[in-house]
Amino acid sequence: MAGRGRLSSLDLLPEEARDDLHWALAELNKRERTQADILFELNDRLEAKGLETISRSAFNRKSMRLAKRTMQLEERRHIYAGIAERLTPEEVGNADLVLGEFLKTLLDELLDEDGIGTKGAMELARAYKDTVMAQRHSAELREKAEAIARAKLEKAVAEVSNVVRKAGVSQETMDEINRRLGII
Repeated sequence: MAGRGRLSSLDLLPEEARDDLHWALAELNKRERTQADILFELNDRLEAKGLETISRSAFNRKSMRLAKRTMQLEERRHIYAGIAERLTPEEVGNADLVLGEFLKTLLDELLDEDGIGTKGAMELARAYKDTVMAQRHSAELREKAEAIARAKLEKAVAEVSNVVRKAGVSQETMDEINRRLGII
């Protein structure tokens, strides 16, 4: 099992430099200034506090990891933005089922790979259990939403029925309307 790896000079910065590091990472995320410019200012801040400066290579590695994560998050945001408008309460349940099945398949594939120890197998089992629980919860929420929507529809139809009956529409006509709406 691989460890966390060697700590970089950025990881070894003392607590008093954390604000400066967070500032630098935020600046990188803004994508308004060059990496070299941000590193220069970060090192100025560190020198003013009497701390060791960060090498260009260490900062570049951190920048590359950050850029990769940012790109992945951006991709996911665009993917989900495209489908979000189509996720009605009924569709959310269907999407959860598809996602759950995908996760189950992924977990099976991971188990087939070499190198997964007992701890990894336990984590995968927990993830699988959580997926099944989420699917069950999603189904319960969908059923509850459907029941609420049905109750509102029945109430609205009852109110309209009273108004329409007072206007002289027959009970047979009202029954036909209810059948077409799926209430009877």
